[in-house]
Amino acid sequence: MRSTRMAAVVAGVVMVAGLTACNGGKSDNAGGSGGGSGKSPLETALASLKTASEKTDGKKSAKVDGEIKNGPSTQTMKGAMDWSDGMRMDVDITQAGGQSPVAGKPMKALYTPTAMFMNMGAAGMPVGGKNWVKYDYDALAKKMGPAGALLKDQMNNNNPNRAMQLLIASGKVKEAGKEDVRGVQATHYTGTLSVSELTRMQSKSLSEQDLKALEAQLKAAGTENETIDLWISSDNLLVKKREQMTGGATTFDSTVYYSDYGTKVTVTEPPAGDTVDFDKVSQP
Repeated sequence: MRSTRMAAVVAGVVMVAGLTACNGGKSDNAGGSGGGSGKSPLETALASLKTASEKTDGKKSAKVDGEIKNGPSTQTMKGAMDWSDGMRMDVDITQAGGQSPVAGKPMKALYTPTAMFMNMGAAGMPVGGKNWVKYDYDALAKKMGPAGALLKDQMNNNNPNRAMQLLIASGKVKEAGKEDVRGVQATHYTGTLSVSELTRMQSKSLSEQDLKALEAQLKAAGTENETIDLWISSDNLLVKKREQMTGGATTFDSTVYYSDYGTKVTVTEPPAGDTVDFDKVSQP
């Protein structure tokens, strides 16, 4: 029983990392205005995203907050992340709705380049007398097969500009106008990628066999494609990202805001004596 409940908690917290997943929307290859530069609308959008990608990546850290709707449950999160040497993140998460045993209970989650840690004790669910549960990405890859291998790859390489890199690589992006994002004037870009495009473009290390297995796994679940919306400020920084997934049994909608670029982020692993490995949690 406990391991099943823990698996549900892990799945939700992994999503909070802001990973680009695979699902929903309608495709549109180009549009918007060329801005009088002589370039096509697509060329203008791609050039702008390339500049924003480089500028955002160079900042190496930022504060983050947002909301993730995954089926009947909604998670809100707030914290900071650093991608200067692998991905490190410290966030507070609260979940509402669904059947999660931690619904309504704020929970701390820490991410390092090799593992994530969840403070289950603070949520009233200590495991074996220990507060923290560690989920090693290598162990996750072994348990989940191709999907786990993709998660490991993303956690090793994840940063705010990854979604920009996906749209640049796909060539499927258009400008959707100017909008205010929490007081910041920003340009809105949007694009939709298919399952095949997503599985192949967002992985840096998966084998061809794993890519094919992952694509088949996603299609079997009814997954079709994913729409990515990005808002870029006038100083070429990502200030908002939205990812919408439909077509499967569960709707996924994630919105994350980025601010205070260059903020200092310190992530310290919990004491080993107060930590239990997820793959060692006893089965029912």
